[in-house]
Amino acid sequence: MTPMSDVMTLLLCFFMLTSTFLTPEPVKVNTPSSVSEAKVPENDVLSILVSPEGNIYVGSENKNTMVAMMETVTDKFGVTLNALQLKHFREDAMIGAPLALFADYYSLDTEKMGEEIQKLSIPLDSINGGMSEFQEWVEAANDANPDIRLAIKADATTPYAVIKKMISELQDMNQNRYQLITNLDTKKQAEL
Repeated sequence: MTPMSDVMTLLLCFFMLTSTFLTPEPVKVNTPSSVSEAKVPENDVLSILVSPEGNIYVGSENKNTMVAMMETVTDKFGVTLNALQLKHFREDAMIGAPLALFADYYSLDTEKMGEEIQKLSIPLDSINGGMSEFQEWVEAANDANPDIRLAIKADATTPYAVIKKMISELQDMNQNRYQLITNLDTKKQAEL
């Protein structure tokens, strides 16, 4: 019995140390199907999440990149965060609040933040004829990590106009390389 418990403990430790955890997403997204098997890289990725309603969120697994993005954008637009707001920002998985509501959003309790983020979105409208807030976040991610790659994860029912507008915003920034995250359709792949 003792050797079996030793083996079980070793296996448990192995799986705990080698597993990766998924970051929670602000909204549930059902991606469309495709036959492509290209893998999205695990590091240096800026994830762009588009909800079924067309709300846009950005985030990175690397918390240092997220903090650098936040510092760049908030400094540029004069948004200041206190210590509690910074703590909530570091704990949040993705950015989705517009800059006008940024400080107010991160002042909420973490439970309220989860409810409120589903109603918010990063705007695609330009600011004073310049870049949009979405473009500002993407540019800040590029400044924080020049090797960052873009991965777009949109819902299958997201309106086409939202996706088209977002991709147009990326093209305006000469960001023409990105990956679309989809579900692998094994039935169609077998037919090919």
